[in-house]
Amino acid sequence: MAARIRKGDQVLVISGAQKGRRGEVLRVVPKDERAVVQGVNLVSKHTKPKGMGQPGGIVQVEAPIHLSNLKLVDPKTGKPTKVGFRVLEDGRKVRVAKANGNLVES
Repeated sequence: MAARIRKGDQVLVISGAQKGRRGEVLRVVPKDERAVVQGVNLVSKHTKPKGMGQPGGIVQVEAPIHLSNLKLVDPKTGKPTKVGFRVLEDGRKVRVAKANGNLVES
């Protein structure tokens, strides 16, 4: 199955507590239908000391967010859009922005 949202894409959160925030996708977990977005859905994680030079403490890390709560931001217009697919003449399957038909490169 082709992925509508991929690593490196700019996305907008459309639902939930983080609604309205934008960020870059750092990692996608297709099995769980989730993605980790930079600066979105931060949680506090308690860490143990790992050695002499690394103290323990509380750090902020990004937690995964469900793909249904994300919308791709069109790189050409900067506006959020749905994603569709098109097969080109050379046989490649590419992502396209539903709003205007622009190809989504990544």
